[in-house]
This record gives sequence, C-alpha cells and structure tokens, in this order.
Amino acid sequence: MKFSVVLDSVFENQDIVKSMRELRQLGFQAFEFWNWWEKDLKDIQIEKQLLQLKVAAIATKFISLTDPAKRQEYVEGLRQTIAVARMLDCSIIVSQVGQEIVGITRYLQHQSIVEGLKTCVPMLRESGIKLVIEPLNTIVDHPGYYLYSAQEGFRIVDEVNSPYVKILYDIYHMQIMEGNIISTIMNNIDKIGHFHVAGVPGRHEPYFGELII
Repeated sequence: MKFSVVLDSVFENQDIVKSMRELRQLGFQAFEFWNWWEKDLKDIQIEKQLLQLKVAAIATKFISLTDPAKRQEYVEGLRQTIAVARMLDCSIIVSQVGQEIVGITRYLQHQSIVEGLKTCVPMLRESGIKLVIEPLNTIVDHPGYYLYSAQEGFRIVDEVNSPYVKILYDIYHMQIMEGNIISTIMNNIDKIGHFHVAGVPGRHEPYFGELII
C-alpha cells in the first residue's frame, strides 16, 4: 500500500507548492489535490519533479451525475481532467456524483449515474486512467449528497462493469454512515480503487477515535 496526503485537506488554505515542500520534508512521496482548475498546474508539475513526488489522485469538476441534463457538461469536465492527469502522470481521478434531486426517484438518479459513467468508459480506457466515485456521509459533512451508501456504490460499479470505474472507499465517511468497515473492504476489495482515511469523530489523524488504524 502506498500512502499519499490530500493537500487541500491537511494543508487547508496554504499555498500548494509550500505544502508539497513540507510534505516531502515529512517523508511522504505522494500527494492528492482537488480543484485543479484553481491551481497553477505548471508550478505543481515543476515542483513535483524537483521533489520527486507523485500525484496520486486529482478530482474532476464537481458536476452532477444524478441529473442527466448535466451529463455532457460532466463528460467535458472529465475530458479536461484526464488531460491534466496525463500532464501530471496521475492515474486516478476522484469524482463525486452530485446532490440528491428532490422529487425524482432514487432509482432514476441511480440510473443516471450508471449511464453517465458508462458514457465516460471509452475515454477512460483510452487514457488508462481510473475514475473512482466517492460515497460521502450526509450526517456531518455533506447533507443532501446522493451517494451515502458504499453498498449502492458497489452496485453502481457492478452495473457500469468496467475496470476503469471503481469506488473511493473513505473510511471516515463510511464509519459514520455504515460501520462494518473491515468486512465491507474485504468483501468488496475488487470494486475499490482508492482509499481515504481519517479518524472518527472529528476527521483528525486516524489513530484517534472510534477506529484505530
């Protein structure tokens, strides 16, 4: 297992190049970040080469997959993100699926997510880059978010049926929503493409709280 640090979370509101240098001093060799469209990608590219760091993951644009009317916008955002991932030699793209739409059945929103992801598979396959969709907790951090169940996430992965679409299993979020962390991971490891971890409660270091990692 290779460890990386999400700079936007751990070094919140700090210049990303400064964060990369501090990360390297701490002994880490890989990092992640979210909204690439707000960052100086050339500076990141140069600094990662100087520090011999790897970009473990970046996020695609936060466009809804639950709403089929936004599908082409999502696909175009992912196309741009794939280009950035190639530039940074990054093999994983993180995606959220969007807010639950009031008045539309969850079945239809589930189907919209599946069909949207299927649309993206050819360009993911061509690039060799994996897309990981992220279930989040709706109790503490993300009220109204559609995908709050890892089990539904695994069903989506099964229905898309591509090695290029997996789950980002976030232990912090799923401990809040479902628990049963170890068994869930062991029974679904083939559907998981990436992990995030933080302590519960509080989202601090994982050696505090309910789960001692």
